[in-house]
Amino acid sequence: MKILAVGCHPDDLEIGCFGTLARYVQQGHEVAVCHVANGNLGHVIIQPDELREIRFQEAAAAARVIGASHYSIDIPDLYVTPENDELVRKLAKVVREVKPDLVITHNETDYMNDHTNTCQAVMRATFAASCAQYDRTDSTPAVGVTPVYHMDTLTGAGFLPTEYVDISDTIELKIEALQCHKSQLEWMLEHDHIDFADMVRTCSKVRGYQCGVAYAEGFRLNRNYLRMTTKRLLP
Repeated sequence: MKILAVGCHPDDLEIGCFGTLARYVQQGHEVAVCHVANGNLGHVIIQPDELREIRFQEAAAAARVIGASHYSIDIPDLYVTPENDELVRKLAKVVREVKPDLVITHNETDYMNDHTNTCQAVMRATFAASCAQYDRTDSTPAVGVTPVYHMDTLTGAGFLPTEYVDISDTIELKIEALQCHKSQLEWMLEHDHIDFADMVRTCSKVRGYQCGVAYAEGFRLNRNYLRMTTKRLLP
């Protein structure tokens, strides 16, 4: 299979689903990761232009840890909106290039608008990518409408999974990939006194307790028309 995971900021997928993505890669599937926002406002001291480049490189390094290909839509933080036609056009082009069998993205509700807007942009772009006459500047053939899985919210707040993936064998890869985001982990530890890697490991352990394994990630299948499937697509 081919899997496309779309997160908002450069470290969101590492937090929400990298254990699952690593399992896909280990099973021989093709995985692509894409961040929509460039993370340029995620620091107090580092200036936006410099931080944008740092966070791109961190995300690329994290993708290499699990063997995934890497895309960026490059929208400034706090400017992610599903009404942005250019954003949706670029994202639809990624969908057509990857030709995914399923897409993983944020939940419809989360703690900030950039995350929820990314979810809506994904819904719009994955449908647009199926329309042959959409974006005539793109010669890449249209693809079918894909199932969409929503990954966990930050710390699992307000999210009740309907499906779980056992990531006990990939939790260390998940943490290794997350630790590529040094600009964020060091800043949050210094300024917010949060050990983010420990928090992510703990949340994965809680999801594991819920389904009877050491570590897990939780998901919900999007239940809209054409998005549902009878197949088990999660590893």
